[in-house]
Amino acid sequence: MPKSKETAGFDHLFSGQAWLAGLALVLAVVLTYAPAWRAGFIWDDDVYVTDNWLLTAPGGLQKIWFSLDSPSQYFPLVYTSFRFERHLWGLNPAGYHCVNILLHSLNAVLLWRLLRKSQIPGAWLAAALFALHPVNVESVAWITERKNVLSLCFMLLAMLAWLEFIGESGRRRWAMYGAALACQALALFSKSTACTLPAALLLILWWRRERISLARFAQVVPFLLLGVGSGLLTMWWEQHHQGTSGKMFAMGLPERLLVASHAVWFYLGKLIWPANLTFSYPRWNIRANNPLAYGWLAAGLLAAGAILFARRRAGRSLETAGLFFVAMLSPMLGFIMLYTFRFSFVADHYQYVACIGPLTLAAAGITLAFAHWGRERAWLEIPTCGALLLVLAVLTWRQSSTYKDGETLWQTTLARNPDSLLAHNDLGDLLHRRGKFDEAMVQFQKALEIDPNAAQVHNNLGAALLDEGRVDEAIPHLQKALEVMPEMPSINFDLGNAYLRKGQVDDAIARFQVAIKSDPNYLEAHNNLGSALLDRGRVDEAIAQFQAALQINPHFAQARRGLAYCWFRKGRVEDATAELRKFVEAEPARADGHDELGTALLTGGKVDEAIAEFEKALQLQPDYADAAVSLGRAALALAMRPDPAGTNGARALELARQADQLLGGRNAVVKDALAVALIGTGHVNEALAAARQALDLATAQGDTQAAALARQEIAKCEAAAK
Repeated sequence: MPKSKETAGFDHLFSGQAWLAGLALVLAVVLTYAPAWRAGFIWDDDVYVTDNWLLTAPGGLQKIWFSLDSPSQYFPLVYTSFRFERHLWGLNPAGYHCVNILLHSLNAVLLWRLLRKSQIPGAWLAAALFALHPVNVESVAWITERKNVLSLCFMLLAMLAWLEFIGESGRRRWAMYGAALACQALALFSKSTACTLPAALLLILWWRRERISLARFAQVVPFLLLGVGSGLLTMWWEQHHQGTSGKMFAMGLPERLLVASHAVWFYLGKLIWPANLTFSYPRWNIRANNPLAYGWLAAGLLAAGAILFARRRAGRSLETAGLFFVAMLSPMLGFIMLYTFRFSFVADHYQYVACIGPLTLAAAGITLAFAHWGRERAWLEIPTCGALLLVLAVLTWRQSSTYKDGETLWQTTLARNPDSLLAHNDLGDLLHRRGKFDEAMVQFQKALEIDPNAAQVHNNLGAALLDEGRVDEAIPHLQKALEVMPEMPSINFDLGNAYLRKGQVDDAIARFQVAIKSDPNYLEAHNNLGSALLDRGRVDEAIAQFQAALQINPHFAQARRGLAYCWFRKGRVEDATAELRKFVEAEPARADGHDELGTALLTGGKVDEAIAEFEKALQLQPDYADAAVSLGRAALALAMRPDPAGTNGARALELARQADQLLGGRNAVVKDALAVALIGTGHVNEALAAARQALDLATAQGDTQAAALARQEIAKCEAAAK
């Protein structure tokens, strides 16, 4: 494939108006991905965006870059972008989708500039094929895959800077080298698969037929070191934080080679014929002892031989495109185990960068073919290629509409892959969270029919049963999940919660401890372990767990509440009050929080502040009986407080009447408060009646303290009546 500046086709159409060519690419992407503008959050978007406390915590930015608290791999630039957007448009998914779409359109423009600068025929057509090909929908319409679009953006910028570096001289040359290295780092901070960039830089030299001298290779070494470091970090993270270890991932080299060879052909086939694209493909059953399994590998070797044989006529084009395709895919081919391989060895978004090679080759081939046919047929190029792009745009439009919401995505996946364990499991989890328990059970059962030992399915099913209060049914499923993945934090956490519900506190403590050992940043596990320890009277140990949770996330309200309980147990009322104030600030709509803060204030003698909190609780939940009782206690305290100005009595009576009415006159403590308030305001006969009712209620309820106070008030009333 000769290097040439095109004189026909799309580049000729946009000749002299580069801005128009770029604008055409951007508009094509924006219009084609219109269904994604209105799409919602799916699958693990909750982990990355909606439930990611790092996006809102005051110290979250520092933790994103300098801690192991990230919920997935080390993608600090992606989380930083999400954090910035969270402050701009909150949890409106449209904003996140628009950013992904614009980044993809920018990538198409950058690719066009890179290919044109490299003098590759059909540069604009290649960029348009990349922009509109439906295999890229998964990377664009799925918010979590910001990783892909952002990483490629910096990879393309790095390659453009590299081209400037190798073609320039002087001081500006080294500025371009520094820019390329900086873009490599930013690409790696977006996704570690950018570790393949050094291969792309060497291929640029190979394509330009430049001699790769020792000095030139040394210039690539810093890029290589950055890539290797990022790759090693990712491998460690996957194994120790994502659970990619154990029998499920214990594949030998022959099996991994078979997976890789099959995957290469799979991805190439989806580029050539993008039919039945789905979010989760069937997982192949790889058997190294089956001779037929080596067919894909043999086909790959034959293809490599054919490319070498065709080199005399095709030049380095086939080699460059093929090597780029395989090199960019290499981290995703199975030699390194990924968590998602438990469901499928392939996914469309894995080839977002790699597809550039074959698509560029196809565009160049089409362009040169029309040029070879002569001017009399050259006019056919634009309508022919336009029709191809239109077909791809329609397919992309249809594919992006499947990302409307989680239920649409999983139903579409099951229509194309009925045996998708992932789809059945996650659809079941989604239906359960929407309150459709019976429908969720159907999906979980189908998932277990596919794989009876699927730990994640047993875990989700157990958690669903636990939420429904069916603890005895939940525990066997959670125990089964634990047998398969004994150190999985979420399984240990859910089983610990089940044991707590059964009153098996010591067993619960053991499970929470395992969860924390596997994931030291598991907030909920620290919190629930603290609650279990507090239940056992191990207050100091409980304090340590609640404080550990708050050290990870200072805004984790439940830990504030638990710590307050601990301070109460130790008699430190002021400290308990301070923690409950923070809990109420974080959860202002929680009626129980206001009630508990009011109780703390009342215990500390701050009656007026306590009354304000009890009233807030009742405003939020008018039928909240506990808050009504608390209001009665506050009324009693107010009525018994020294009152030189004579203003407490009327207010205490008002509150006592309110509490008594809310409780239907059936609470002994509130009746006592009413009696005290009545006698304090001179309503002796009413006070006597209330005190006698309080005594009857207290006797029936076995409340000796309330009974004693009632007798005392009866005596006062009888004395006053004489």
